[in-house]
Amino acid sequence: MGGYMRNFGNNAKMAYDCINRRETSGIPTGLLHIMEHSIIERIAKASPGDYKKDPHGIYVKMLQNAGVCMVDQYLAENPLRIGNKGHENISNDSGIILDGMVIDSPEAVIEHIERFKIPMLEKSIKDFNAQSCAQAVINTESRTQQLLGDDILKTGYGNIIFPILSYAAYGYENYFMAYALYPEVIDKYFTLQGVYAKKNNQAVVDAFIKAGLPKYHRLDHDMASSRGLLVDWHTLKRAWYPAFVESISPAVKADFTLLWHCDGNLMEIIPYLLEAGVNGFQGFQYEDGMDYVKICRLRAKDNKSMVIQAGVSVTRELPLGTSTDVAKQIKFLVENGPKTGLFLSFSSSCTPGVPYENIKAALEGFEYYRNHKYNRF
Repeated sequence: MGGYMRNFGNNAKMAYDCINRRETSGIPTGLLHIMEHSIIERIAKASPGDYKKDPHGIYVKMLQNAGVCMVDQYLAENPLRIGNKGHENISNDSGIILDGMVIDSPEAVIEHIERFKIPMLEKSIKDFNAQSCAQAVINTESRTQQLLGDDILKTGYGNIIFPILSYAAYGYENYFMAYALYPEVIDKYFTLQGVYAKKNNQAVVDAFIKAGLPKYHRLDHDMASSRGLLVDWHTLKRAWYPAFVESISPAVKADFTLLWHCDGNLMEIIPYLLEAGVNGFQGFQYEDGMDYVKICRLRAKDNKSMVIQAGVSVTRELPLGTSTDVAKQIKFLVENGPKTGLFLSFSSSCTPGVPYENIKAALEGFEYYRNHKYNRF
């Protein structure tokens, strides 16, 4: 297991073995991101209002009491953005202003990319400092691991980067019109993102190996809706996919486990993700057509089995079902998951309004499978 894991607790060691597709004594619990303050405090056995006073301490105590074994995306301060009834005091101002430019048309998107984004990327590529990047990664991962304690394994999230669809910056309407109308500029932007990402990712991989950190990373970018990909796959094959493949190649060559976050219906793109070197999946919106059973039977490019973070649905069973429905879904996920490399968690963030009884049923199910050897085949 190596020196890095020597002083870790049983849950963290179980997570480490699971990442490496080894037989484990039980099924480890992955990240459980609960956003309702009162439920965070209830699980942490804290008093009302304690989370806002000490978000890191109470959030970590919630994770520990819930039996979480592995955290990739550390989100202690994320629930501070909302109240117990969801987002509050949302501004009605829908205007987007970037670098003094009003983004109110596809032409404005393209002008901003050409005037600001492309020159910034070209400069970042030229000036990239691998040593400072690597040290920043080691520092951040080490600090977060200290916060989590020795029985929750911190793994990678957000350090390995790749080209993205820039709808978050520019807004869906104007960005996707620009995507359709000005493919040459969009493709150039993808390509430069890929060049920078590869430099960054080589430094990140070197940092993880140097520090003995787990060779695991979750890749997260929403590229689908319930109907399928946000853009036609053939347009992604022009520049995005080659840039994506090249950008993650340092991690693939170093034999990292790379999980892709499943948003919407991604079935069309899964074969291409596997060919690029992705070898695991997290999330799953089953109601949108994500075939969990089929995905769990897939083999990676190197013929390894999948690593799967199987999630109880945060859009159906948890908010709308009963505790019995939750228990049935956990049983389904276990019975149809891979023989090794299976985590149990929620399919995504658990938003305010989910009945506590359903969350309690999920935690009890996760605890059962952590503590019982279950022969799935």
